[in-house]
Amino acid sequence: MAITTLLKHAAAACAVFALSAGVAQAQTCDTQEFGSGAGSVYLEAETELLVNENIPAALAKLRELNAMELNCYERGAYLRLSAAAAVESGDYGAAAGHLLETLNSGLVPADQVAQTYFNIGQLYLQTENTTEALDYMNRWIDAGGSPDRDQKWQLAILNQRTDNNRASLRWAREVFQADQPDPPREVFDFLIYLYDSLGMRAEKAALLEELLVRNPSERLIWDAIAGEFFQAGNENRAFEVQRAMYLGGILQTEDELMRVVNFYNQLDVPYAAARVLEKEMNAGRITKNYDRLELLANLYQVAREFEKAIPVIEEAARLTNSGEMYQRLGRSYAELKDWEQTEEALTQALNAGGLSAQDRSTAWVLIGQSRYERDNRSGARDAFREANSRGGRGWISFMNAEEATARALECFELSSPITEMDNEKRVCDRLSALPDDQKPAGCLTVLERLAEAQAIYDESGCANRS
Repeated sequence: MAITTLLKHAAAACAVFALSAGVAQAQTCDTQEFGSGAGSVYLEAETELLVNENIPAALAKLRELNAMELNCYERGAYLRLSAAAAVESGDYGAAAGHLLETLNSGLVPADQVAQTYFNIGQLYLQTENTTEALDYMNRWIDAGGSPDRDQKWQLAILNQRTDNNRASLRWAREVFQADQPDPPREVFDFLIYLYDSLGMRAEKAALLEELLVRNPSERLIWDAIAGEFFQAGNENRAFEVQRAMYLGGILQTEDELMRVVNFYNQLDVPYAAARVLEKEMNAGRITKNYDRLELLANLYQVAREFEKAIPVIEEAARLTNSGEMYQRLGRSYAELKDWEQTEEALTQALNAGGLSAQDRSTAWVLIGQSRYERDNRSGARDAFREANSRGGRGWISFMNAEEATARALECFELSSPITEMDNEKRVCDRLSALPDDQKPAGCLTVLERLAEAQAIYDESGCANRS
């Protein structure tokens, strides 16, 4: 009920008090009726205000009444009617003052004290005097006032405005329950604010989830839930929310989509990050430029998905003719042991330029390795020498050792027949006294065979390496 209506009713009641013998008395006023002079002027003032709605005339009669000598009953009636007139004039402060005077002077019947507190509280609310409004609303409650749903909401707002969020929460919760099964959004939002201000994270999260069930496509709720997890330091749960938003089609802008990519990357899931990035670049929702292609290549390479990285690197390399990107392409081919493509890509990297001395050296080492794997040992040595690095020299040393081992094995294989035939000759020498037809057949040819094996050994150069 509006404050104007309430006070009009209060003012109208004054006339009833004058005529009814059974009305409750004021706390300290023994008089129960108007005198003839004051009663007549009061009724004129009341008629002008409540019947004729002539506020100036009513105020003039009230001034006339105030100038008279009034008993306590008449004074109470005057003050209540003056409050009603002040409300009609829009002077809520004056109206509150009149009602306060009735309280302070003991002119309010006991059964109307609580309602008077309520009326004063409403008047202060009209003047935006939040502190006084809340004070008199609380007095109303203490005096036995029973707030309805709207008055509880009013109490929740007033307490919040006076920085008493704990008391505000009590009333807001009661409003929330009263509004079931479909509380309005403003009540949800207000409760969420209170839970947040009081650090009641579990209650806030539960309410957000309930609100999300009601509004599954509302972006603000999703953001609030993700933000709650962020503030709690739970990045995994925050990412789960972001991922659900992405899968649900809520995230649309490039920054939002890149946030999902970065989340996957931070959580050490580079392959998933790469798949989202590639999909959204192909869809045109993430700009396809060198930086994005480089990131995509990095993600695939970290995930060791070199076959997927190669076309991305090729596109980035063509886009900028970047020596660095061609070198990365060469490394990816090397991981796949595609040695011919490795050399081709690294040669392009060297020709494109822009590589640091270390990167050039690394490129030459990989070129050397690619040639080595294709049995181009001479070309491999050239590349390793061009690298002019510890890696290149290590490869040359390895190849030297490998070739020395192969040569030693070859010489061993050539020397083994000489050793065997030399042993055979010694046996034959011990049998030299026997007739030839009694000697082993090999003794007849051992010298020839030994000479032939020695000649082959000498021609191989193995003798010079001994």
